[in-house]
Formats: sequence, C-alpha cells, structure tokens
Amino acid sequence: MKMKTDKLLIELKKAVDAVEIVDAHAHNIVPIDTDYPFLKLFSDATGDALYNTPHTLNFKRGLRELTELYGPSLSLSLGLHTIQETRRSLGLEQSAITCFRAAKICTVLIDDGIELDKMVDIEWHKKVVPMVGRILRVEHLAEKILDKGSDGATWTLDSFMEIFTKELKLVANKVVAFKSMVACRSGLAINTEVTKKEAEEGLNDVLRAGNPLRISNKSFIDYIFMHALEVAQSYDLPMQIHMGFGDKDFDMMLANPLYLHNLLEDKRFNDSRLVLLHASYPFSKEASHLASAYPQVYLDFGFAIPKLSFHGMISSVKELLKLAPMNKVMFSTDAIAFAEAFYLGAKRAREVVFSVLRDVMVEGDLSITKAVLAVKDIFSENAKKLYKLHKLDDSSKDSDEPHISSPFIKEKLHGSVKNSSTESDVEPHVSSSFQNEELNGSSKDVTLVRLIWIDASGQHRCRGVPRQRFYNFVKKHGIGLPRACMGISSVSDSPVEDTKLTCSGLITIVPDLSTKCRIPWAKQQEMVLADMCSKSGEAWDYCPREALRKVSQILKDEFGLVMTAGFEVEFYLLESVIKNDKEEFESSDKWRKCHTTAFDIASPMLEEMLTYLQSLNISVDYLHKEAGKGQFEIGLEYTDCFGAADRLIYTREVIRTVGRKFGYHPTFLPKYSLDEYGCGSSVHISLSKNGINVFKASDGSSQYGISKIGEAFMSGVLDHLPSVLAFTAPHPTSYERLYSKEWNGRFITWQKENTYAKISTCTLPGAVVVSQFVCPAFDACTNPYLGLASIMTAGIDGLRKKLSLPAPVDRQTRDVNQEDYQRLPDCLTDSLNALEEDTLFNNMMGENLVVCLKAIRKAEIDHYCEDEEPYKDIIYKF
Repeated sequence: MKMKTDKLLIELKKAVDAVEIVDAHAHNIVPIDTDYPFLKLFSDATGDALYNTPHTLNFKRGLRELTELYGPSLSLSLGLHTIQETRRSLGLEQSAITCFRAAKICTVLIDDGIELDKMVDIEWHKKVVPMVGRILRVEHLAEKILDKGSDGATWTLDSFMEIFTKELKLVANKVVAFKSMVACRSGLAINTEVTKKEAEEGLNDVLRAGNPLRISNKSFIDYIFMHALEVAQSYDLPMQIHMGFGDKDFDMMLANPLYLHNLLEDKRFNDSRLVLLHASYPFSKEASHLASAYPQVYLDFGFAIPKLSFHGMISSVKELLKLAPMNKVMFSTDAIAFAEAFYLGAKRAREVVFSVLRDVMVEGDLSITKAVLAVKDIFSENAKKLYKLHKLDDSSKDSDEPHISSPFIKEKLHGSVKNSSTESDVEPHVSSSFQNEELNGSSKDVTLVRLIWIDASGQHRCRGVPRQRFYNFVKKHGIGLPRACMGISSVSDSPVEDTKLTCSGLITIVPDLSTKCRIPWAKQQEMVLADMCSKSGEAWDYCPREALRKVSQILKDEFGLVMTAGFEVEFYLLESVIKNDKEEFESSDKWRKCHTTAFDIASPMLEEMLTYLQSLNISVDYLHKEAGKGQFEIGLEYTDCFGAADRLIYTREVIRTVGRKFGYHPTFLPKYSLDEYGCGSSVHISLSKNGINVFKASDGSSQYGISKIGEAFMSGVLDHLPSVLAFTAPHPTSYERLYSKEWNGRFITWQKENTYAKISTCTLPGAVVVSQFVCPAFDACTNPYLGLASIMTAGIDGLRKKLSLPAPVDRQTRDVNQEDYQRLPDCLTDSLNALEEDTLFNNMMGENLVVCLKAIRKAEIDHYCEDEEPYKDIIYKF
C-alpha cells in the first residue's frame, strides 16, 4: 500500500513541478541600478527596520534558493553581495530570463499602479515572458486624473466622473482586470447606498488635503469603486481587491472580507466577479466561506507566499481550500521590482501546493487524477478562464511587433514567438497523406495545433498554435523559431558554442500538411511535423527533413531508386520509486522475451497503443515482449524513408503518452541500466524502383541473394559505417548498448540473419533471396531524418563506386581475425574522428549541418564523461 501511495505522490510531484504558471497579479520590475533596496525582495519593512531583514528565516531561505538558481559555483557564505554581482554581470534582461525560465511562468498580469523609481514599462516584460497583460488600478487612475486638473476649473463630482468613466471605458478593452485598493484605504464595509452629495463632499475633502493626492475619503472611495465595478461588469472584467496584507497604515480589521456582504447581496452586482488577493490573510477562512457561498467571489493566494513561514503558507492555503471550490482559487506571486521575487514566489508556491494536496490525497479526499487537475486549475487554468487570456493571445497576434524577443527563447524553447505579416510566403511541402482527412481541413472543435520538430540531439520539440491562428496564417506562412533551436544538445537548452548557431535571428518552421492528424489522446488538438526554412522561404541548411529530402533526390536522380525503411521500436516501461529521497527507476516486470504472462499483463496498454497508432494510419506488423525486464517492441511497416521517419516520431509520442497514462515512465534510452538489455530503433533498409524491390536478386543465381545494386548500396554503408555511427549511435550511452554482451563483434563485418550483428541481411520466410538489410546500430538519440540520410549517403557512394560486398562472417562467430577487418569505433569520440576524415557527408548532407552535429556530440561527450550516472538525467529526455 505504501509503495502505491509513494508512486501516486511522485506523479503528483511531477505534475506540480511541470505545470506552467499564470502569474495572475504582479508589479513592474526595476533596473539593476535603481535605488530601490534589494533587501525589499525579502521584506516589506521600511526605514531602519529593513536592516534587520538578514536575520529573518525568509531572508536565509531566499538567499540559499537564489544561490542555487544562479549556479552551484556561487558561495553561500559570501551572502547577498554574490547574488547582486551575478545579477549585474548578467544584466537585467538575462537575469530576468533566468528567473522566469526557472519559475516556468508563462503569463504575467501586471498592476502598474505602483510607480517605482526607473521601473520598466509593461512592454519591456514581453522580452522575458511569453504573455503579459495589464491590470488597471482604479484609485491610481482617479488620482492621475485629479492631479492633471480640469483646464484650470474647479473639480466637481460630475466633471470628474465624466472623465473617469471615459478613461475606464477607453482602457477596458486593453486590460485583463480592474483592481481596487478599497480594503486598505477605507475598508470593505462598502456603503452601497452612498449618495452623490456624500461623494461630492468626499471629493472636496480629498482636494483640500493637497498634493500629492491620495484618495482616502470613504464616501468618495465607495462611490468610485461601485462605479468602476459597474464598468468592469459591463465589459466582463474581473475586479481584483487588494486585501491589505503587508500594509500598516490602516485598520486591518476593516479588511475582513465578511464586510462585503452588502455588496454581494446587491442585485446590481450579481454578474460581477471579485478576486480577493493575498489569500485574504489573515482572514483566509472567511474568504473561503465567501467563495463557497457567492458565485461572484474568487480567491488568489499571492503575497501570502512567499512572505509567510512555510507552515504559515500551508495553513493559509489549507484554509482557502476547506470550503472554496478549487476552480475558483488562483495563484499569483505579487512580485515587485525584482525578477527574483517571481522565481521565489513560484518555487515556494509549488512546494506549498504539493504539500497541501499530498495531505488531502493521503487522507483519501482526492484521487491522483483530481489532484493533478487541481494543480493545473490553481496554477493556470482558472486564471486563463477568469481573465479570458485567449483574448490577450489573440490581440498579440494582431500586433505588428513580435510578442516575444528571441533572447528568452534562446535559453529555453518555452515561449511563443508571434511573427508579423512579413513572414515568408512558404508553401508547405506535401508528401503522402497521414490520415484520411482534407489536408487543409479545419475541424471546428479543434482548439490547438502542435507543430513538431526533432532537434539535432534527437529530442522531440513542439509549439502549440491556436486553431484560428494556425489555419489563418501559420498553415501557409509558418511560425518563427530562434536559429539556436538546432544548436541544442541533450545537456541543456542553450546552444552549443561551436555549432555556429547563435541566439540571433529567427528561422521559420512550416507545417508539412501531409502529416497533419488529430491527436487521439487529445481529441481537440492536432499535430503536424514541420520543415525548417530561412526567413526568405528557402530550405534552411540545418533542417533535418531537408537533408533527407536532398539526399533522397540524389538517389532518385542518379539511380532512379527510392530507399524504403521500417523500424523496430524498442522501449522500456519503468516504475518510479523513491529511495533515500531520490527518484529511481525500476523494471515493471521480471519476464523475458515473448513471455505470454508479460503480454497478458500489458495487453490493455498495448491495445490502447495499437488503437492510437491505427487512428493515425500507422500500420503495425507486430507487438511483443522484449528481452529486458519491462521492455517491449513494436514493429512498424515498410514505407518510403520519409514516411518511416514521420511514423517513428508519432509512434514514440503514442508510446510515451499511453505509458504515462498507465502509470509508467516510458524510455527509449539506448542503455538506461548497465545491468539491462539495450534499447534500439533497428532500421530495416531496402531499395525500390517503380515500386518494385530491387535490393533482392532477381533469381537464385546471386551469391548472397542480393542484387548488384543492393550489394553496392549495402557495401557503401559498410565502408562508411564508422562515420554513419556518428549519426545513428550519436550519444555516449549508445556505445554502452552497442558493445554490451549480447552484441557481436567490434569489426566492420556483416552477417546473415543475425540481428545482433552491426549489419545483417534478412530473407522473407520461404524465400532464397534477400529482401532487405538491417542496421541495428540506430537508437532513439538519433534524429531519424539525419540517421536515414547518413545511411543513404553511404549507400549512394557505394552505388557510384559499384562496390562489391566482402564475404559475410558466420553468424555464430563473435571473434574474427583482427588483421582481416577494420575495427569499429569504440566510442562516440572515435566515430566523430572518422566523420572528421570522411568528407562525403559534408558534400552530400551539407557542411554547416555536419559541423553543427559534431559540435553537439563533442559537448555531450564532455558532459556525460564527467557524469558518473548519465542516464539519471537523460532518462527524462529519451
């Protein structure tokens, strides 16, 4: 029972850590050289009291967390000075990018009503976070209007309200919410019957107080609050209410949300939506009651996090959730001045929400499914719905300026670049159809389309685009990505320096509509594979699909041939367990190859995988239990090499999704454990001409059952195999698989009917001729387009030179005469050295692309050779 509970808690923790946050209330950032004290990051104290901040638990905890954020090389003992110097060296923009990326904040809603020294404007924030919205502070607007005067005339309530109402309506379509400071100015016992005369007297009282103007008269505040609430209601905007926590210049007891009773009972405001900020602390219990009793009331637990103690934060959120519906609770950082405040707020919020939901799950009040849903609702979905953020997204698309600048995306493919109308007019490449539906068709129930590409390290990446945006623009013109997207290794999301791909400039990914299909596990979404083009619309040198397309065209033009391929997709289904406070992965079963019991147990999952694949028009030849514990294999049908690569990508997406659904961690890693069998994507290769297999001999007279064309092609692959391995076994862990005990030999040889050989031929049952050959040295760290392009490149060279095959090695032979055969690379470094000397691939696939790949592989060698357990990290990536 405990093991089951631990597994569920791990799943909950993953959901909490993975969710992207909509920060529903925050403030502007200030430049690094501002006079605003950095100690304010940890405390709201002022004057001399601020200098006691370093003695607080909040400061000590925050300092430790910021030291971890900015790098393990920083010394905690050097204190705050180290953090400040690091910020200065990075600069404001890059330090902010670091914080928002680590916080996984995708949207920030900013109240710019606090005017700090030199604060950056809202537009600047779009450089560091994908989506930014504005919140209008009602009292701040009123004070600005009064400050400007009325052309020298004396203010009257009517003249003020005319301008105030006009300004509210002018900005209503440009903000996501209004916000009021009524709680900390005059309290929440709002007089809903305040008269015009009382408001006029209140205005005069405010004006007599002189400059700087601060509206604090209760009658006047109540009057403009209700008027602003009426405007907000008419424009379907929420009204946030600052609940006063952290302020010391008012009576805290007046901020008790129960005082809102008269307002909430007033039928004029039945359709309003009030958001009580700061968890209504210290009145969280009362706020929870209001949210449960009144449909107008929503809760936001920003600011209570991270300024309270950890237990105080947990207690506050628990109070909110005792009565409040979870679809009415949101999170915000309420961060101000420093990007680090956003990071600390988000980090601690995740810890608190996990702790609260963990206890609820253990008590049996929530299932894991509902707990994960609650995580998404609290951190993201509730705010998206309440503030109608889809409108904010749509409005950004109408802008002539990109919504996000490339520096944010260069570090993490996390945002969404919105390209302007100047994007290139690129017609999508169309090959074979993936599903039986119109290529340009747009189902009205589709909400999102995922554009998928595979980077140079073999990782699957995607960007989602709303349906209307996709079919109106992206379908034809594509969408922008930073050039660095193909310079990323499996180590980090920063481009490798020697790839020649910097973070400057964009390329365009253009959907191949022939691959567009409905996602079977996300019925309201579609996915499509993408080509990479330069901004001028030409094929980009670094595009993997273009590399395969280019080499395929050479094979077609010179020899009239098409290379066909079919993949064996091996994968492990692992169980996540916690040992010594660390996550580890264990086998999900103890059975070996083709065991019927293992197949019986896994049948529901395998059937769902098969159903999804069939819905994608992907034909499966077989499914079976593989030799490793918890390892399975799916065999895919033969097709043209382009279609084979496309199907391999979608098949892995299906396996990952279904495996996770059944509670497993699926991995395709070449060698997840040194004690277990390796995991590959063995590829079967053949040649066809006018739809006829020409790899096999036309009769039984051939020595090996292979045609002359087939021999030449396969001999070319053997000849260049050391270089090919740099593409098909491209990761240091690939060689742990290739030279494990179950594999034959370290020499360039081929064998008949032996899938453990580096190259092997296959004969169809009952036939004497060979229909194909197999390259088992192909794994999931390979970009399939580049892996197939490298095999084809080598084969073309064999055809050009009309090479003949050497004699095969006996399938039982593991040791050969070393003097007779060339030795295969022992490691990735040796493969790269072979590729360095082999100019064929530069000439055929493109020098820029090959240089980029070599740089990425060298970076991975440097990283993983220093890491004693490399699969501990990359098991999440492959």
